[in-house]
Amino acid sequence: MGNTCCDGRNVLKNERFQSDSAKGWTTKSPEQQPPLSIQYEPLEQTKILEPEKKIEQQSVEPQKMKRVTNSVLQRKTKKLEDLFTLGEKLGHGRFGTVFVCINKGSGERYACKSIEKSKLLTDDDVEDVRREIQIMHLLAEHPNVVSIKGEYEDVVAVHIVMELCAGGELFDRIVTSGHYSERKAAELTRTIVGVVEACHSLGVMHRDLKPENFLLMNDKEDAVLKAIDFGLSVFFKPGESFHHIVGSPYYVAPEVLEKNYGPEVDVWSVGVIVYILLCGVPPFWAETQEEIFEQVQHGDLDLSSSPWLSISDGAKDLVRRMLDRDPKRRLTAHEVLSHPWIEVNDVAPHKPLDSPSRMKQFSSMNKLKKMSIITSSMVKPKNTYKL
Repeated sequence: MGNTCCDGRNVLKNERFQSDSAKGWTTKSPEQQPPLSIQYEPLEQTKILEPEKKIEQQSVEPQKMKRVTNSVLQRKTKKLEDLFTLGEKLGHGRFGTVFVCINKGSGERYACKSIEKSKLLTDDDVEDVRREIQIMHLLAEHPNVVSIKGEYEDVVAVHIVMELCAGGELFDRIVTSGHYSERKAAELTRTIVGVVEACHSLGVMHRDLKPENFLLMNDKEDAVLKAIDFGLSVFFKPGESFHHIVGSPYYVAPEVLEKNYGPEVDVWSVGVIVYILLCGVPPFWAETQEEIFEQVQHGDLDLSSSPWLSISDGAKDLVRRMLDRDPKRRLTAHEVLSHPWIEVNDVAPHKPLDSPSRMKQFSSMNKLKKMSIITSSMVKPKNTYKL
């Protein structure tokens, strides 16, 4: 989602991210939540503006239930315009727009994602919106998840108001920062995996973890890192399998491409992020979508060439175990948090990494090319996937 964020306890101070993880974090159980049977679909926020035709070409569900209800939230809400003033546009996509919004009473700035109801064509589309909002409420108190402030509905749109992340993307911050070490990469890993563990403990699978979905609250050095965009997230039960291909090419797990997967895919995606944090480029790289998928499923994991020769054995062990193609052998989020490389403060060395220079090249890859890969690689589950 474009630029949203929230405040929390996990901060980057004195060049360190200090993680509370999920241990001291509590949230309401689903039974205690407000009566929102809500899920919401990823408003193509600042994520990526995609050509509509490609999504339509990939929507292969033959039976599509026409939307039969006009109300998305299934309850009357206050009017957004009575409480907030809309400011500048942060981004837009196929299904709506993200704006800055200002609370008329306090003057506080938030992000508002407005989803056009006319584009919610089926009951599945509506359920996606409801589910995302429900998941955001479940995670609202987590210090490293963007906090939802409220949802509103009028005849034209559903509006989701949440914290504003004005500090930009994680990788951009790393590139522009001065000192970046393996120790800091370990701290960032602890923060990100803490979010995944919290999601999984609530029976939530994110399914689209990638660097663009981690934003910083502000421009300060100790800015809090926030996970955003739960538009592809779903609830899961132990042992349940999912079969729709969703995610982003460099970060998608091999079992997703085989259309038979569970929450282990989130650990794989974070493993890819950790790999990039350490060396600056993805582990499975290619020029086309098909070649990327071939590499994800069958390519060799390189942990021996430069710069891996100078990276600690502990870091390489963790990456290897997070990127195990067998989901049954792959570490769980809880096991990752117990790994010595991120659990013990003095294991990951302070030695500077040279990954930011390569990370900059990867992050600044031609955006049109990146967009086309992400768009053409996605199949919208039940015709509900939206970038």
